Amino acid sequence: MSVKSWFQIKHLLWLVILLLTFQLKTVNGQSPVYFPESKVEQDFRNLLARPAATPQPYSVTSITDSVFIEKGYFHSEAKEKVPFLINKPVFSKLKKLPVIIVLHGTGGSKDDKDIKDLLYHFSKLGFMAIAIDARFHGERAGTDNKNNRRYTEAIIEAWENKDPKKQTHPFFFDTVYDLWKLTDYLLTRSDVEPSRIGMTGISMGGIETWMAASVDKRIKVAVPIIAAQSFKWSLENNRWQGRAGTIRAVHEKAAKDLGDTAVNTENVKALWNKILPGILDEFDCPSMIRLFAPRPLLLLSNAEDQNCPLPGAEIAFNAAKDAYRSKNASAKLKINITPNEPHRFLPQHLKLTSEWFVQWL
Repeated sequence: MSVKSWFQIKHLLWLVILLLTFQLKTVNGQSPVYFPESKVEQDFRNLLARPAATPQPYSVTSITDSVFIEKGYFHSEAKEKVPFLINKPVFSKLKKLPVIIVLHGTGGSKDDKDIKDLLYHFSKLGFMAIAIDARFHGERAGTDNKNNRRYTEAIIEAWENKDPKKQTHPFFFDTVYDLWKLTDYLLTRSDVEPSRIGMTGISMGGIETWMAASVDKRIKVAVPIIAAQSFKWSLENNRWQGRAGTIRAVHEKAAKDLGDTAVNTENVKALWNKILPGILDEFDCPSMIRLFAPRPLLLLSNAEDQNCPLPGAEIAFNAAKDAYRSKNASAKLKINITPNEPHRFLPQHLKLTSEWFVQWL
């Protein structure tokens, strides 16, 4: 029996056990049961594993009256160049700086005004702040990228792929791998304090934050913004439309390929299972968010968020609360829900995020 076959059998057995346990728990009115944290971490690392590559970093630095601005790139894979933008304070008594990784949303880039404003803001608070372009975004999308065309094409290619050895995961997962390699690169820099690295992101960037930081213990503080959700809950409760709308053309293609006249729950599930394997169980937010305990974690959500419906987000909140309580670290978890607000970044999110990093990083 091959290693892959054995892994698949073990995974199936775990699913059966969890299903039976969940049914018992539901009857008894108790919380759902998740995969063991160590299994989730190892399985996620195994899923994203790929050949190691040397970072080969390059950058140029300019200076304003108060901020060093550094633009450059490193390699996360042999053929994957990851562009980055850094702001860091000109005047600092620290030779090694705490770092905040800042991640943009779908269709954005490290060079968006709101991301640049965040980098500058955090640098004025005494942090080095760094943003990257997610896969098929910004510089990684090329020049002909109207309506986020390259990102859509890449996800469709992943959906259509028939060779497991060539399977890509451009919807979140591949950028998560880049973030692990970004952390590797940061740890080689003489101006980085290795024990003080944090991460935050908005929407897609927030999802990449809870995915990457939950598993990577080198990320000491995290703030996912309008990103906590349960993909599983959204499918089971017909609330998947907002999230599916972020890659609408991909869902329409999948529906057509499956012989459906419209996007529906079943073809959404089929697409997610292909391009985000495990997102409906092991790698869903309620399962993965537990791995962050006992490190400081701030979860920022909006009550009327169509992309991350609150009832699904609350499942993740409860999983986090249980994990932090079990490790006597409840003081390091904070959850803020803004009432009457849809899926958007708010000024109070910046205020709360800044206070959290100043307090814990």
